[in-house]
Amino acid sequence: MSELFNLEIINPEKSFFTKDDVNEVVVPAYEGEMGILKDHISIISFLKPGIMKVFTSNSEEKFYIEDGILEFKDNSLSILTSSVIKYDQLDRDYIQKSIQEAEENLSKDDINDQQRFLISQKIDTLKSVIVN
Repeated sequence: MSELFNLEIINPEKSFFTKDDVNEVVVPAYEGEMGILKDHISIISFLKPGIMKVFTSNSEEKFYIEDGILEFKDNSLSILTSSVIKYDQLDRDYIQKSIQEAEENLSKDDINDQQRFLISQKIDTLKSVIVN
């Protein structure tokens, strides 16, 4: 019996990534890292900035996502995100520029606690990418 399910990552421009032989996906959900396997209960969850991992029988792919929503239903996982980048395409200049912009936004007085949390999460994630 197959333990595989479908995955589609969609950004504002297009369907960014589609795969129909996924074993597991690990996403940065608000509740913490969440692993999705075949036959997972139907769920809708918000995503925070972080690294998403996609596992197939012979590979692992990683993506940096800014935010988004996931829906898992009938063994099909859809991820809607405003920004997604393949992990291996993150370069030091992009990361440092993104951290600088986020730190500038964090110092503004007109942001709420949720925005502060998301910006802090983005900074922490991007700093961890530089280290690795």
